[in-house]
Amino acid sequence: MYEYAGAIHIHSTYSDGTGSVQHIAECANETNLDYIILTDHNNIQARTDGFEKWFNNTMMIVGYEINDLQNRNHYLVMGLDELVGAFEVLDNGELGCKLSAKEYVSEIKKRGGIGFLAHPFEKRSSFPEHPPYPWTEWDTEDFDGIEIWNHMSEWVEGLNENNKVQRFIHPLKSIVAPDPKSVKIWDEMNLKRRVSAVGCVDAHAHKMSLMGFYNVEIFPYKVLFKSIRTHVLLDEEIKKGNAENFPEYKTAIVNALRNGRSFIANFYHGNAKGFRFFAEYDGLKYQMGDEIEVVQNKKVKFSVYVPSQCKVKLVHNGNVLIEESGMGGLWEFGEDGCYRVECWNGDSGWIFSNHIRVKKV
Repeated sequence: MYEYAGAIHIHSTYSDGTGSVQHIAECANETNLDYIILTDHNNIQARTDGFEKWFNNTMMIVGYEINDLQNRNHYLVMGLDELVGAFEVLDNGELGCKLSAKEYVSEIKKRGGIGFLAHPFEKRSSFPEHPPYPWTEWDTEDFDGIEIWNHMSEWVEGLNENNKVQRFIHPLKSIVAPDPKSVKIWDEMNLKRRVSAVGCVDAHAHKMSLMGFYNVEIFPYKVLFKSIRTHVLLDEEIKKGNAENFPEYKTAIVNALRNGRSFIANFYHGNAKGFRFFAEYDGLKYQMGDEIEVVQNKKVKFSVYVPSQCKVKLVHNGNVLIEESGMGGLWEFGEDGCYRVECWNGDSGWIFSNHIRVKKV
């Protein structure tokens, strides 16, 4: 397997971000990201203008973030070269899709696109100018996955008068772990079907006032790119800088995200490259995102490798089966259901894998 780490959910000056695409790409290179996915609001002009390409060693993939006319139900779209639906200008000057969330999720899937619910359980009140945008249209199952970890959401939701200065000065220290509610519901969804998880930065490079200083940039792209990353595992190697095979590489990364052949890590707590979670059954190996059909009374062997010492948890259907310190583990279980791994450094979450599903036949 070949591993590539990237940052997802990024906004540029094509929508409400403060940085140019060129600047964003430079920051991605400086922080050694293999790929980044630009998701400007209802906008793929960056692709039209030729920015979907290699920037030195970093792939720039252009997707978009779509929302409805109430500016709710934000949805990250990848793998489509077109916007879905018609749009109109909202009261705040932004655009909204005339289709309902259920309609655009369905249409995106029909056209071969891939989508993730953006900050689906968001709740915050610290900045009235940046209200929460939770997902409300739960009567659809056409989405491929969800954000279970969003840097911007966690930072704002934990903000109060006592920690405001500290959070402004050190925007990475305050990111602890995905919202337990998000993780719980994600686990429950996977009992019915595969729902892949991604971790995102939601980067805008916002500028805010702090202690009498105006337009202080508290979320520089370069800083956020050292935060939450999503690592994909591919069968084929990506030859960096190879423009001819760029479409093939892009498809491989996006499909890995859709299929859950990926894991989420907070780079601030350590470089997670080298983490592996896989299963072995009947002479075959299975990766994250796979489903294993198991004969009654037979067991599956689960293996975990971690690049440094941490607390490792094996989770089954949302419940912790094993918790031990080390750099990995090897366990056998025969129960059907969904298995995944969490790695913690003290009280801070580090790595969260996608599920391997076991089905008795």
